[in-house]
Amino acid sequence: MPWLAYASLAASMGVVGLYVGLSKLLLAAFPVFLLAWLRFGIAAVAMAHWVRRREGDAPLSVHDRKLLFWESFLGNFLFSICMLFGVALTSAVAAGVVMAAIPAAVALLSRIFLGEHIRGRVMIAIACAVAGIAMLALAKESTGATLGAASYVGYALLLGAVFCEASYVVIGKRLTGNVSPRRISALINLWGLALVTPFGLWQAWGFDFGAVAAQTWGLLLFYAIAASMITVWLWMMGLRHVPAPQAGVFTVMLPISAALVGVLFLGEAFGGLHLVALALALTGLLLATWPQALKRGASARSA
Repeated sequence: MPWLAYASLAASMGVVGLYVGLSKLLLAAFPVFLLAWLRFGIAAVAMAHWVRRREGDAPLSVHDRKLLFWESFLGNFLFSICMLFGVALTSAVAAGVVMAAIPAAVALLSRIFLGEHIRGRVMIAIACAVAGIAMLALAKESTGATLGAASYVGYALLLGAVFCEASYVVIGKRLTGNVSPRRISALINLWGLALVTPFGLWQAWGFDFGAVAAQTWGLLLFYAIAASMITVWLWMMGLRHVPAPQAGVFTVMLPISAALVGVLFLGEAFGGLHLVALALALTGLLLATWPQALKRGASARSA
């Protein structure tokens, strides 16, 4: 079960990085709020059958309803807005460096709000994750990319996105104890749709939908299903069996996956520093997961 949970967490963040990288193409066709509105709307139709309580599911308490709102507001709505506008005001390289702080932010918040102990090897894993993404930034600079004149507002927004994503992990840990992953995915998507609808309608007014190419609509469909349905379900499935600080390390897959999309699909260069960055990130994942597996294996042999 732990390895299945680890695979779910890694796949979730890997897909997030995939659609973050490809979202650059969508932002060339849609304004930010309209893109978010279309995403939540498409996913709401796809997940309509996940909203209702299934047989055996406990009814939602008032506390669960509050957590679902904050999970969507911070992890869906505010994260997307801070990230997209933060990148617009700074650069993709700056975003990669700042987002490397997500595992550390998860560990900090889980310690404060969940009282979870942070093991020494998990702290080392967090350091490896941060070093790996910082190395990716150096690799981009070595190929000629520059940070440019970064805006203080942009960096503040990116830092806000870091803590929004960390809050998403910590709140999700609380939710998975009472609500099924499928229902969490559907309900927080509905909250996201409600929150962004006024802004989406504002930008939809006068927008020329007929000018959008067919392949862009196909990419939008993938983005909506992946962002609101697949990734949330995978993340909540894994989070049920993994402590929040340990799960936070898997967020390193987000910027790594986004960088790979840039290399494979957007024509960005790939060199030795990129390999070092990936090695550091994978080392962090092993440090975060291997001790627990060894401990369980030893217990099984002694039994």
